[in-house]
Amino acid sequence: MVNDFSILEERINYKFKNQALLCEALTHSSYANEKRNKKCNERMEFLGDAVLSIVTAEFLYTKFPDLPEGDLSKLRSALVCTAELSGFANEIGLGDFLFLGKGEENTGGKNRPSILEDAFEALIAAVYLDGGMDNAKRHILRFINKALENHQINFKDYKTELQELVQQNPDETLNYVVVGESGPDHDKRFEVEVHLNSNVIGKGTGKSKKQAEMQAAKKALENLKGKVV
Repeated sequence: MVNDFSILEERINYKFKNQALLCEALTHSSYANEKRNKKCNERMEFLGDAVLSIVTAEFLYTKFPDLPEGDLSKLRSALVCTAELSGFANEIGLGDFLFLGKGEENTGGKNRPSILEDAFEALIAAVYLDGGMDNAKRHILRFINKALENHQINFKDYKTELQELVQQNPDETLNYVVVGESGPDHDKRFEVEVHLNSNVIGKGTGKSKKQAEMQAAKKALENLKGKVV
């Protein structure tokens, strides 16, 4: 674990007035249980989730004025899912700063997506409590904007569209195969092929398997339809 919180503060571009809030946000329940008198980050996770939800909802509502409610909900869900939030946490190396119990530490807890997701939400709460909504919003939107621009989260569900297309032919079988994995734990890249029976009809890459599958499905649709979708 890295004890110098100033490194994390530099990475998130926010200096805490009350570092006890940051410490609490980084404290997993396994560590708090071992130390008995320590607060864990579960309450902060609850608050951070709510702040994240309202900030993301407002951002999408404003940015996409013509998008219907259903699509806004799907897009928000895609942006704040476990894979995305743990990815955000990995971008700032959040796992290296976590206080974990010995069991969690020894079994790779600092890289576990669910723990990273919770810690990222708790960090949002810490920024909110220490610096108010404007600072929390600035912190959140730094990641949400990047996700929209770089992670190619789409309003269209290409996997569902591809499945519906293939199902028109009942004898056809569709499946996704991970064929490559590269990069360090905090910046993984996955390569996925989508197979129609035994034929490769599309390939995709992404920071999660889900993203890579979506990109593979999109490419497959382009290949099957003979145009960009």
